[in-house]
Amino acid sequence: MSDGVRRMRTALATEVRRPAFWISFAVKAVLICLLVFGAFSGLQQFEGKAFLWRLVTYPVAAIVVPITWFAVTGRGRYPYSVDILLALPFLIDTVGNTLDLYDTIWWWDDANHLVNWSLLSGAIGALAWRSRTGAWRTMVYVVGFGATTAILWEIAEYVAFIRDSAELDSAELDTAYVDTLGDLALGLTGSIVAGAVAALAPRKVKRG
Repeated sequence: MSDGVRRMRTALATEVRRPAFWISFAVKAVLICLLVFGAFSGLQQFEGKAFLWRLVTYPVAAIVVPITWFAVTGRGRYPYSVDILLALPFLIDTVGNTLDLYDTIWWWDDANHLVNWSLLSGAIGALAWRSRTGAWRTMVYVVGFGATTAILWEIAEYVAFIRDSAELDSAELDTAYVDTLGDLALGLTGSIVAGAVAALAPRKVKRG
């Protein structure tokens, strides 16, 4: 058995005894199950929601942290806070689509942009906090990441749902620009909140 495989098995055996491991596992398992259900169930609430595309892309958020951790270090405490915070926004979005909350609760979409970007940006904040990055630099990293991903998300929404959509009438197209600006503002606000929390969180002093 190679050293890499042995190290991975030892690390996994240690991690499965932690409650955070099972929280992370549950978040990801429910996410994958709902994505598969949405992509292949044929139910009305999933029509036009690009669930096959979500099924391909959303799992990346579930595997990027463990793959990076095992590849880079594989030692020390696993970053569960980063892992869970990164996956939760995609689960919340998928649950919202599964329960048809986007079309039945008028404020659900706005709340998602605020809360999900707080969580998503919070993953970067937790990573910066673990590495004892300074407060101001942490704020810059978190807000920069949040603002960038919010812009990329709106570009992806335009390509997937607006550009060639035959379902949107002229009135909906007229308000799409305002809706996009609102979503960007909410995403940026969520990122600022996450950045402030991460920046103000007390840091352990490294003793030499």
